[in-house]
Amino acid sequence: MQQILRLMAKRRFTTDKLNKYSHTLNLPDTNFPMRADAIKREPPLLSKSLTSLYQWQHEVNTGPPFLLHDGPPYANGKPHMGHALNKITKDIINRYKILQGYRVNYIPGWDCHGLPIELKATEKLSEKEKRVLAPGLLREKARACALEAIKEQAASFSRWGVLGNWENHYSTMSYEYESNQLGVFFQMYQKGLIHRAEKPVYWSPSSRTALAEAELEYVDTHVSRAIYVSLPITQFCPSANHLSSYSNVKAIIWTTTPWTLPANLAICVNEDLEYSLVESAGGDHWLIASDRVESVETKLGGGELRVKEAVNGKELVGCRYQRPLCGAGEGMVVAARHVTSASGSGLVHTAPGHGFDDYFVGKNHDLPAFSPVDGEGRYTSEAGEGLEGLEVHGQGSKVVLQKLRESGQIVFEENYSHKYPYDWRTKKPIIIRATKQWFTRLQDLRTSAVNALSTVATLPPTGKQILEGMVRDRQDWCISRQRFWGLPLPVFYHVETDEPVITQESISHLQELFLKHGSDCWWTLDIQQLLPPSLQHDASQYRKGQDTMDVWFDSGVSWSSVLRKRGLNDVADLYLEGSDQHRGWFQSSLLTCVALEGRAPYKQLIVHGFVLDEKGRKMSKSLGNVVDPSLITEGGKDLKREPGYGADVLRLWVATTDITKDVHIGSSLIAKIGDSARKIRNSFRFMLANTFDFEEKIPLVPQSELLQVDQFILHRLAEFVENVTEAFEAYNFAKAVQQINRFTNVDLSSFYFDVSKDRLYADPTSSLSRRAAQTTLYFGNTPSHDCSYHVLPR
Repeated sequence: MQQILRLMAKRRFTTDKLNKYSHTLNLPDTNFPMRADAIKREPPLLSKSLTSLYQWQHEVNTGPPFLLHDGPPYANGKPHMGHALNKITKDIINRYKILQGYRVNYIPGWDCHGLPIELKATEKLSEKEKRVLAPGLLREKARACALEAIKEQAASFSRWGVLGNWENHYSTMSYEYESNQLGVFFQMYQKGLIHRAEKPVYWSPSSRTALAEAELEYVDTHVSRAIYVSLPITQFCPSANHLSSYSNVKAIIWTTTPWTLPANLAICVNEDLEYSLVESAGGDHWLIASDRVESVETKLGGGELRVKEAVNGKELVGCRYQRPLCGAGEGMVVAARHVTSASGSGLVHTAPGHGFDDYFVGKNHDLPAFSPVDGEGRYTSEAGEGLEGLEVHGQGSKVVLQKLRESGQIVFEENYSHKYPYDWRTKKPIIIRATKQWFTRLQDLRTSAVNALSTVATLPPTGKQILEGMVRDRQDWCISRQRFWGLPLPVFYHVETDEPVITQESISHLQELFLKHGSDCWWTLDIQQLLPPSLQHDASQYRKGQDTMDVWFDSGVSWSSVLRKRGLNDVADLYLEGSDQHRGWFQSSLLTCVALEGRAPYKQLIVHGFVLDEKGRKMSKSLGNVVDPSLITEGGKDLKREPGYGADVLRLWVATTDITKDVHIGSSLIAKIGDSARKIRNSFRFMLANTFDFEEKIPLVPQSELLQVDQFILHRLAEFVENVTEAFEAYNFAKAVQQINRFTNVDLSSFYFDVSKDRLYADPTSSLSRRAAQTTLYFGNTPSHDCSYHVLPR
């Protein structure tokens, strides 16, 4: 009997034998198809529902507002699995909140300025063409590139079922956004939090611009030439004069950046360390930290270094030495707390123009931030004979090493593999270089920002500790960039004095111009039109700056340019982004908001991981393991080999993962997710098909008259709803999906549906037993759907 019922439940049969008895059974009937056929059915359904549903919930829901602020992705490429993980996770939360009665505000946004988009817009041009490209034309190309990327990404995000105010999305290149950003900049400038200074910054020779820390990626396998160099002591300070009786006394310094030696101005020692004067095999006398003598001996192949005397680091402070590669130039031995005996020689080569610690040492001892390197990473004439024009990361370093070898100053050299910062876009090593830049002063902001995080909840909890640590350790934030595609720093300079001009009048005037013409007018209008009225008659005495703002400053003021400007909550309920945003958007938003408002711009942070392949490897074109989201939703050219599953399966994959960790994806995993989605779908289809003749106007069976099995499954339903709700409240989607799969596959499909088929198919239509089963299915359908709707909205 069960076999016949299963066959007849498929609704359409052609054999006379089965048709003969079909009228005696209550066969399931529904227009809800067994196959999703998502590639065809999803797009028209989504296009009709996305905008209307977002508007509808604002009109119908009466609960409090819920604001998930969208961190803007870069408008410079095709949608990838990272986008899918991020946008679908946000949408699951928003849809859950809608069903809880909240009025959800979600405004999608895009980050549109900066080097990545500039590189994308000019990738087909030669280096020569790029150099002569007029700023206006470059910006035109970059804007078109960003608009095209926004269009493509928005289409994909909508295809994935992401609800939002798509018609009124935000972009950091919109006129309104740019104008408001100038106001934020000026408020911070008025408070003394933004200033101009000449000091070391991360500099990318390959991009020819300063970089923020968030624009770096560290390569663990970078190889430098590490050298121990002897620098002759030319004058002993009084406390170390007793060492003058020894011949050829030399300080031994260690460095992994030989290219910075032409900029050497000092040697740092630790006053509390003990140093040894040792006699080398060649008869010279070397100063080395006592703890490092044995290590240096080992480097030299076991040659004995005989200790002649021990001195305290404090005694060496004030001695003078012969600087390397600088003719008759002398440097001074100074004290610094950052010096340790953990590596090297315990004496640290110091170039204030090429190191952060070096710079502060230089400030304490009135040493200039000397940097004989230009924006392309080449030595200038100040570097010394034979170095001008050579790349510091190339031939320049080789020439420096050769000069030191010829002078006999290299004691030992070797290849040294270590972690080194690279430009995150060009994938080439950067340098630290002193230039005039604009900075956000973080000395006072750091403590306030860390305190502001005390009221912020984070998931996972370790996210707060990571963000706090990064804020505490951060140096002043360099917000100026030497590129054309970006919001110009609104600064004029006096031609003769180079003094900057930033006033309320100049900013207000530029805000009006930018609101009307966009920031392109900084390059298209003449200086007289850009200057405020009070200075226009002296236009010849001023020049406009050529720097643009850091893109992290752009997106970091979105709490003001979007949330406040559009009359939404001042504080977002949630920011949700990848773990790389600890040093990016989470941090820039925090710093700018604390600077002006004294608080964090968010109540909660959720941090998700990265998407890896099924083997846990980072996706890479060279490995051939990149998964395209469209391949999952639409399928490939060969649909048998690469079937399309639709957006629901992509969304279900997101929901099955622990988003707080790195997640895996691949064809076999997606196939399993597709099977899981099919089972959930068929469970709903069974409930719909077996209540086709059961309408709400027909009396429901009271709970007391339901069979025990009906009452049991309704009890399990209540537990299921409670468990799923608890999981969604905790943003534990994986646990929620586990509950959905267990309830639909085990409690319903394997148990309740199976034991109820006889009643549903064979009992009289109006019988109590059949109506009891239908009542149970009726009450079970809506809550079950509501619990899975956030993940599977179609």
